Amino acid sequence: MQKTFFPYMAIIIGVISISTAAVLVKMASDVPSAVTANYRLLFAAVLLLPYILLRRRDELKRLAIREWVLTVLAGISLAIHYIVWFESFQYTSVASSTVIVTLQPIFAFVGTYLFFNERFSAGTVISMLIAIFGSVIIAWGDFQIAGEALYGDFLALIGAVFITIYFLLGQGVRAKISVMSYTFIAYSIGAITIVIYNVATSYPLTGYSSNEWMIFLSLAIIPTILGLNLLNWALKWFSTSVISMGILFEPIGASILAFFIIGETITWAQWLGGTIVIFGLLLFITSTRRKRQMKLTVGQK
Repeated sequence: MQKTFFPYMAIIIGVISISTAAVLVKMASDVPSAVTANYRLLFAAVLLLPYILLRRRDELKRLAIREWVLTVLAGISLAIHYIVWFESFQYTSVASSTVIVTLQPIFAFVGTYLFFNERFSAGTVISMLIAIFGSVIIAWGDFQIAGEALYGDFLALIGAVFITIYFLLGQGVRAKISVMSYTFIAYSIGAITIVIYNVATSYPLTGYSSNEWMIFLSLAIIPTILGLNLLNWALKWFSTSVISMGILFEPIGASILAFFIIGETITWAQWLGGTIVIFGLLLFITSTRRKRQMKLTVGQK
């Protein structure tokens, strides 16, 4: 078995897991978006706490100030991402919102170029453009440049900026800290940030139905602990740009789930765009695998 198998599988499973987030949020449409985001991160941090206390307490004590600062900033960025992205579902469809938020490779490529001196071949850039073009096609039939839909699209775009910042900060920290410690701090800071936001905006934190509490818990377990943790784990071997390209699969998974669970129609444009996204992603993986010598000692930390 090739050593590349586990990191690539982590990205695949991680992307499938995060694809459930949009539908779960849409199912909790009667709950303020920031409250849903709050409990997603809070429950995730609580579920990770026993492991951190038992296995990673000493690691947290050894963290340098720089790692603490970067991880705290990552948590704040993640909180902002969830607040604006979840709010976007109030104004636009699952397909449009997830497509726009996964256009983050545009920002990721700029970020890794500026801060990590990462360089890309012409083939890599072309494959990125192909995948992004496919994402645009997915949403074309639903994309409206007017009214509430435009506002929802704008919120999703802001969400794309902040999730990219989150991954860029993580790329700078993950070489020195385990994925569990990193995500625990980031989720905890994110939850605290959103609690402050909810208190300031007078959103109620209690009084929700058992079904809505189950949605909060599902968001914490499936797309957060399983999905984001796997993508954060993969940052030890892949750059932010590679992770972001993998996340371009999310609109495909989210659109399929939205069709079966909440009845949102999948258009011909979404099917066509999905095919183009996969094609572009495969080109990207092929071009970067030839260029990059990855550290693939699976099982470290």
